[in-house]
Amino acid sequence: MKKYLAFIFLLLSVTFQAQNIHDVKIQGNKRLKTSFIKKISILKVGDKLDTLQLNQDMLLLKRLPSISNASYQVLATKDNMYTVIYDIVENITLIPSVNVYTTNDDEFAYRLGLYEFNMFGRNIMVGGFYQKDIYSSYAINFRAPYLFSNQLGMALNFQDLTTQEPVFFDDKGVNYKYRNKSMEIMGLYQINVENKLELGLNYFVEDYRFKGENINNRPELNVHKWLAKGIFDYNKLDYFYQYVSGIRNQLNVQYVTSTNDMLPDFFIGWNDFFYFKRLGEKGNWATRVRIGLSSNDETPFAPFSVDNNLNIRGVGNTIDRGTGAVVLNTELRHTIIQKNWFVLQSNVFIDAGSWRNPGGDFDDFANSDNVKFYPGLGVRFMHKKIYNAIFRIDYGYGISKNASRGFVFGVGQYF
Repeated sequence: MKKYLAFIFLLLSVTFQAQNIHDVKIQGNKRLKTSFIKKISILKVGDKLDTLQLNQDMLLLKRLPSISNASYQVLATKDNMYTVIYDIVENITLIPSVNVYTTNDDEFAYRLGLYEFNMFGRNIMVGGFYQKDIYSSYAINFRAPYLFSNQLGMALNFQDLTTQEPVFFDDKGVNYKYRNKSMEIMGLYQINVENKLELGLNYFVEDYRFKGENINNRPELNVHKWLAKGIFDYNKLDYFYQYVSGIRNQLNVQYVTSTNDMLPDFFIGWNDFFYFKRLGEKGNWATRVRIGLSSNDETPFAPFSVDNNLNIRGVGNTIDRGTGAVVLNTELRHTIIQKNWFVLQSNVFIDAGSWRNPGGDFDDFANSDNVKFYPGLGVRFMHKKIYNAIFRIDYGYGISKNASRGFVFGVGQYF
């Protein structure tokens, strides 16, 4: 009996030992530090071999801007242990950013930027942009999700943004020169592979100056504000180069304080739900649904905008504002040409949405004046080995009331 128990104990010991990881090796990385990959990976030396953990590591790595694809191998060693090898295909991560947008009213604006997404080989993003939208603007951004640990990081942002903004008094739009100068700090916490939390504080100054002769004595404002924000991100997306599958949900809530009754304290929140599905070998269906609400103050400076470059392609540059928004963007992406590094992709899309008027009610969402419906066509020129190297051209044609049409150019997918 004792011999039998000893044999069972020995068998269990060998089995347990054989399931442990003896070594984790990284290959294929050049700029991305091996120590950084091991730091953020779930699987560690000494752990039991677990394919679930390996697959989660692949999802985590493929979401990094510095990696275009990742895979793994498992090798048995002579002493009945396992060596795991992570094969990394790196992206080029020093990326220029270009966005250009026009409408049939001959509006023209552009944004030029330069970003490094893998500073020091540790997935740190540093960069900024210059924008010309009648007026000049700029921003500087820093984001390090794993600065302090494999779960904790931070982001810093500075922005000086000046644009011409339409403000609506009694359904009549007038133009203001709008300037927003802000400083922001964010704490970034990765709960697990699927869930992330961001909390931040933003101090900013809003300045509204009337354009033209102010014969009706419209208000001009210079208001100091504080903004507290929280973002919860649930992400189950899986990437294979230009193809995406899965779901993602991002909830963003903010509370803004003000020192002027014309721009009162308010709450704003919106939820973005994304759904991506592979269709055959070359198709990819992509959908975004946004639902947003804010405090329903009757103010001409409502926070949700109807904008060419944000939500409805072809509609124009900030043509209206509201205290609520429901937006659907859905598109079919199809790969026409695919080479070793180059991809040409077609795009057929529908952008639709509606807004609640400031001080209005939920019936405003069904008001034909507020409903926007813009189908359109586009193309994508992609480099498979450069992060976010997707140059897009879209043309949206409005078929709803008082519709416009126009091109939207940019870098990266629209959503």
